[in-house]
Parts: sequence; C-alpha cells; structure tokens
Amino acid sequence: MYLSTIGRREHPGGVSKKSFALLGGNVFALGTVSLVTDVSSEMVTAVLPVYLVLGLHLGPAAYGVVDGLYTGATAFLRLVGGYVADRVRRRKAVAGLGYAMSAVAKLGLVAAGSSATAIGVVLTADRTGKGLRTAPRDALITLSAPEHMLGRAFGVHRAMDSVGAFLGPLAAVAVLAVAGSATGVEGFDAVFVTSFCIAAAGVLLLALFVRDHRTPKPPSGTVSLRAATGLLRGTGVRRLLIAACVLGLATIGDGFVYLLLQAKEDIATGWFPLLAVGTNLGYLLLAAPLGALADRIGRLPVMLAGYGALATVYLLLLSPLTGWALFALTLGLYGVFYASTDGVLMALAGPLLPEALRTTGIAIVQSGQALAYFVSSVLFGLSWQFWGATTAIAIAAGTVLAAVAATLVLLAPRRKARP
Repeated sequence: MYLSTIGRREHPGGVSKKSFALLGGNVFALGTVSLVTDVSSEMVTAVLPVYLVLGLHLGPAAYGVVDGLYTGATAFLRLVGGYVADRVRRRKAVAGLGYAMSAVAKLGLVAAGSSATAIGVVLTADRTGKGLRTAPRDALITLSAPEHMLGRAFGVHRAMDSVGAFLGPLAAVAVLAVAGSATGVEGFDAVFVTSFCIAAAGVLLLALFVRDHRTPKPPSGTVSLRAATGLLRGTGVRRLLIAACVLGLATIGDGFVYLLLQAKEDIATGWFPLLAVGTNLGYLLLAAPLGALADRIGRLPVMLAGYGALATVYLLLLSPLTGWALFALTLGLYGVFYASTDGVLMALAGPLLPEALRTTGIAIVQSGQALAYFVSSVLFGLSWQFWGATTAIAIAAGTVLAAVAATLVLLAPRRKARP
C-alpha cells in the first residue's frame, strides 16, 4: 500500500463557505472539550519549566528526563487506550477515563510539594490520562467527518484546542497575580487547584455533548492483538510510523525552547508563561487554514514545511538577533510548526487504517512518536548539561533538517513501474 493520498488534491471543489458545516457537531463538541482541557493543561505546562528549573533548581539533564516523561509516558498507554477502544467500541468512554485521570492528577501536584520524584510520578499519571484519551478522541474525529475533509476536521479541532492553549498561560499569570506570589509555593498551588477545576468541567462537557461513534461489531478476529500487529505489514502504515519516529527524535520540548529564550533575553519569572501565549496565538490563527490547505495541495508538503519552520526556530536561538524581533519570529514560527504538523499527521494516518482498527493504528503512530520524543528530550538535556546550550541547539537544528529529508524519502508518493 502506498501513500497515494499524501500528495494529491483530495477535494477538487476547493473550500466553499459551507464546507465546514459538513464536519458535523461532533467535531466541534470534541474541539470544545479539548479547548477547556487545554486551558487546564497549559496552565500547568506554562509554569512547569520555570518551577522545576528555577524553583527546584533542576539541571538541564534532570529537566530533560522529566520533560521526556511528560510526553513519553503516554506511549504505552496510547496503545492500550487505542486497542481497548477498538475492542469494546466505546471510544468516548475510554477517552473520558483519560480526561478524568488527567484532571485528578492536577491535585496530585499540590500534594507532591517540592519533591522532584513525586512531581515526576504525578506528571506520569497525568500523561497516562492523555495517553488513554488521545487516540480514541482522534479516531472519533476521523469517524465524524468525510475522508476528503479530514485535514479541515483536524484543523478545526486543533484550532479550538489552541484557543485553550492560548488562554491557559494567561490564566496562569492571572492566578499567580491574584495569589500575590509569582515564584512562591502558594502561587503555584493556586495554579494547580484552578487547573483541576477547569479540567473537571472538560470531563463534564465530554459526558454531556460528545456522541460516541459505535461502529458495527466487526467479524470475530478482526480486532485482536494479531490483527493490530498486522497493521505494520502494510507498507504505508510502516513508513508512516518510521517517519513519525524520525520526526519525534528531531523535536525538543517547548520548555527547552522557552528556557533558552529566557536565558538569552533575561525574562522575569512572572512573565515566563506568556512565551507559550505567543506560540499558541500563531497555532490558533493558522491551524484551520493550514488544515484546509493540506487537503487541497497535499498533507505531506504542509507537514514538512512545518518542520522547516521548526528548524528556523532553532537557528534563531543561535543567531545574534535579540529583542522583540527575536520574540516575534521565534514564537510565530513555533506556532506555524504546530499548526502545520499536529493534526496533519493524524489526517495522513486516517485513510491508511481500516475502520475496525482505526484507533489502534492511530495509537501506534502516536506511541512511536512519543517514545522518540522521550529519547530526544533526554539526549537534548544531556547535550545542554555537558556541551552547553549552543552546541545542543545546533545539533537539534541539524537533526530537524535530516529528519525532513528522511521523511520526504519515506512518504513521497511512489509511482508503480510501467509494465
């Protein structure tokens, strides 16, 4: 099987004003849940790097391990969540369990106090919830929209998701200001408790407004561990998984990017969460348009252009550029990267997977990328610790360019040889 859908235009009629109406209410309901949940998640994510590095005095290597766990811990649970959701055909229930686990974990951060080990355990639990919910949620999106509009569907969902990501850091800054302590434990605890309350509201919205997509029960043996591993025998799925892993190895965590910016520009701790706002604003504005563009001109070119933007972000951190120009370009291009890649990768995966194993297949791709990201974060932290930030970011930039070339080779449409 070749990825013949990657490079071609999928909908000759283009994007009409009424086209988004075809996406259906379920896509928008899922987007609303993600919006609210991301306000909660980004409140924590926005303050976590400065809390761990400046508050608890973790070194780059230790932070790299914690940051890697924050995403890498989802890898195995993505597989479990995806397989269970396909097996019981209750994708909404599995996703809801994941959302609920992440909500409760926010209170665990309060109980963890200043213990880095306890914080690592709580963050692993939080990401376990994310691992359970992500593949079932994305599978529901693929089952709630026509195939030729999957780029738009994921673009709309990610745009709504990024509204929450935009508002989350602002909410964190507001809570810290009200708490009267930008760096004290009380201020961070207030952020964590508020985050829990918002996450609980997201779980309630999921229960009330998202419709499950109960596909017909497949023939016996269709959904099994053997059938799941059999997905990798397909050339298209195997190539996409390898590409996802390669791209995951080329991506360092947001926290590293923001810490490098802070070190270069000497940003006050209280303003640190606003760095994520700049990135998420770009993501918010561009996710839906770039998703529609991916449907029109091909998903692979848009995704690779996004990784080109990521390489430029890394190079800007190495450049002599300073001040507002550095902030605008770095954070703007970082938003372009996320808008061009996040939902587009899942839109690439959807058409390659059988409906009965759609969630499992998406989970396999996401798990490979999450594990690669864990390795990347640990290696970048070690590189920064022992070789310095400049060398580490230079290696990261070169790795992105190599990953783009490798992905192009792996996923470029192939023409069958003429007889």
